[in-house]
Amino acid sequence: MTATVATQAGRAGAARDAGATRDDASRLPALGRKGGGWVAIQGALLVVAVTAGLAGAAWPPAASPWLAAAGILSALAGAGLMVGGSAGLGKQLTPFPRPIDDGTLRQDGVYGLVRHPMYGGALLLILGWALLSSPLAIVPLGAAAVFLDAKRRREEAWLNEEFSGYADYRRTVRRQFIPFVW
Repeated sequence: MTATVATQAGRAGAARDAGATRDDASRLPALGRKGGGWVAIQGALLVVAVTAGLAGAAWPPAASPWLAAAGILSALAGAGLMVGGSAGLGKQLTPFPRPIDDGTLRQDGVYGLVRHPMYGGALLLILGWALLSSPLAIVPLGAAAVFLDAKRRREEAWLNEEFSGYADYRRTVRRQFIPFVW
């Protein structure tokens, strides 16, 4: 698939259409003009995950080699998704969930497999960390999954307003975070 370039007319039409078909995602708070509050909460969850892994009890020794191998594989897959997502966005990369002005809808590369590869990558990195460090780090992983799903819904409401082709893209690329899984 190739990237779809959004025109100003397409954006205006998408914004008009989004007003007529708003879903629950648009009711989530913006947390700032560009969604900076979402980024701050995400950073706090990451700190909690790292702290839980460092402060929690280690996995039982008998399980450690298997968990370490799974943790390394998970972390590598997560890093791959994050690198692919970053490279796919290029100059459009921003820490904020609101799309940049004059951006394009990316549908190629990893974005042809999942709509939010960087969120999926973050979840796989946290899972890898939990498997390498402590069962306690699984708790913030669950919180991060719930949080990133909410952030995804807020971001998709903005994307739907910004890009006239986003609804079609959503129907085409069904997975949200992790290829072939979620």
